[in-house]
Amino acid sequence: MTAAGAGDTATSKLEPIMGRDGLARLAASTVMVLGVGGVGSNCVEALARGGVGRLVIVDHDVVQASNINRQSIAFTSTIGRKKVDVARAMVADINPAAQVEAIDEFLLAENVPAFLDAHAGGADYVVDAIDTISAKLAVAQYADERGLRLISSMGAANKLRPECFRMADVYDTVNCPLCRIMRKEGRKRGIRHLRVLYSCEQPVDVPVREGAARRERSNLGTASYVPPIMGQMIAGEVICALAGIERA
Repeated sequence: MTAAGAGDTATSKLEPIMGRDGLARLAASTVMVLGVGGVGSNCVEALARGGVGRLVIVDHDVVQASNINRQSIAFTSTIGRKKVDVARAMVADINPAAQVEAIDEFLLAENVPAFLDAHAGGADYVVDAIDTISAKLAVAQYADERGLRLISSMGAANKLRPECFRMADVYDTVNCPLCRIMRKEGRKRGIRHLRVLYSCEQPVDVPVREGAARRERSNLGTASYVPPIMGQMIAGEVICALAGIERA
């Protein structure tokens, strides 16, 4: 590194591997990220650092203390703030030239088609990082019917082994409870293809917390490193595709 980074730019390390044409394609691309939680927030960060020129980020939640172990937007200083607002500020700090449309909306299955009609028309790629299964299915069906490029994040809970993550069509997955549901319901809806990131690891058996109230009884836990790795892997898939780099 030169003194004080003289001559360095935010793309100095990207250009040798992406090429000038690849960087130009990325700068002209739009990526929509649905859900700015553990997977989504880390994906947004990587997309911004990777040179994507326009991001549309969608979420209706606020940062909570329980998010700090895995979300790139979660700090003690951001608790209580809208996730889309924190994510937009993060992108602006990484790449001031990037355009960010931050949409504060909770996606339900019934409003997905109208929402995507209104906001996804200019998207070159859509990332599904939402939690609600019915909404995930609605997004998948919309994308399949309209030829929209989509990658969907499957379950991160109760997973520990990063080496088990795979990109695949949902119909070729194993050992993922969420994928099992998506396959079954996807067939009913006539969804032909859905590219997903999933883990082939058997979920870790986690006991229900003693003394938890009924509404809090959950045996889902999330390792600090799992959602960030998933978000980075999805961003890598998207960036390579948009830059014109062939997948091996």
